[in-house]
Amino acid sequence: MQPVSLGVPQPIIDSLPSDGEGTAQDMQRAVQGLEARINREIEDGDDEAAVAFVTDVVDHLESRAERYDAFVPELRAWGQSPIYAIAWRNLQADLIGQLFSHDDLGDRIDRERNYRIAEDGIRLSDMFKD
Repeated sequence: MQPVSLGVPQPIIDSLPSDGEGTAQDMQRAVQGLEARINREIEDGDDEAAVAFVTDVVDHLESRAERYDAFVPELRAWGQSPIYAIAWRNLQADLIGQLFSHDDLGDRIDRERNYRIAEDGIRLSDMFKD
């Protein structure tokens, strides 16, 4: 499997207020760290383990995107701007898209997720409990 290359899209950086330079740097550091962790897994040579790790990363990113999305109405209710929560949410969603669009990684993530559903799903022994 080829190493991944992730980045913070310019439209997300452009959406930040003028005093958001620190946030843009935080985003770039977070993405670089994530990219490095994924690429270390890929370099270890075990493709199945790397795909399982990337699937865990996608699940984590989805969870974080949902958490940031939940902050938006709360921040608005308190009269505060939700722009940072929106930017972080959009970053999580974009990173998921970047991972899915990388070579055949999207298909492999889908297969891993389907495997996990089947592995955690209903078993025949569950149907015949006394």
